[in-house]
Amino acid sequence: MEAYTDFATVYSHIMQDTPYDTWEKFLVRTLKKNGIRDGLVLDLGCGTGEMTRRLQKRGYDMIGVDVSTEMLQIATAAEHEGILYLNQDMREFELYGTVRAIVSVCDSMNYLTDSEDFLTTLKLVNNYLDPKGIFIFDLKTVHFFRDVAGESVFGENLEDCSYIWENYFDNDSKINEYALTLFLKDGDTYKKSEEIHYQRGYGITEIKQLIKRSGMDLLKICDAEDYGPVRRNSERIYVMARERGKTALKPELARGKK
Repeated sequence: MEAYTDFATVYSHIMQDTPYDTWEKFLVRTLKKNGIRDGLVLDLGCGTGEMTRRLQKRGYDMIGVDVSTEMLQIATAAEHEGILYLNQDMREFELYGTVRAIVSVCDSMNYLTDSEDFLTTLKLVNNYLDPKGIFIFDLKTVHFFRDVAGESVFGENLEDCSYIWENYFDNDSKINEYALTLFLKDGDTYKKSEEIHYQRGYGITEIKQLIKRSGMDLLKICDAEDYGPVRRNSERIYVMARERGKTALKPELARGKK
């Protein structure tokens, strides 16, 4: 079962409590702190384009990349004049040139469940950043997957759909699996749909190693709630890294895997 197919149609309803306002303020503040007040910015794993549109309204020229056709259909159906959306896998994304900054929120990077795929994405990010450009991304933590989400089941009845969310975390692989069962209103009946999503929790040491291997400089890792040091009970973190020069990419990375 492929992720973000039918889920895309009700994503905004289910995720309506997502703190986009807070994330937007942090991203803009961090971009400006690093001298990036305008210019091209890439939203990697942009989904329905919520943050892409917000950053465009803040004065940035936006590009959105996402692997889900269904999510991008919703993004392009919204007001998006001037935004370029690309249907690409973040492990293979390809741009026409470099950008001043790249952002990735709503735990998109957690979907990279293999550390080498994570590294590949970081190398591509470094390749498509302007000199000294920055990458800002968030991650849900191992603590969140293991101790907060854990093995839980919850659901909700909404106006046009109902859903059941079943969560399971494997402590050995650090991979979180959640099975989503949707009941979507279709006239006078409901259509059942099922999706399985996988995300991985990354420890701070591994994140630092991957940033170093990618060729970027690590600027900061902080708690996403108070922006202070990461704690044992941090549920989401921000990672900020800076481009420090290009290295020769393997041919398949330079042009995108085929």
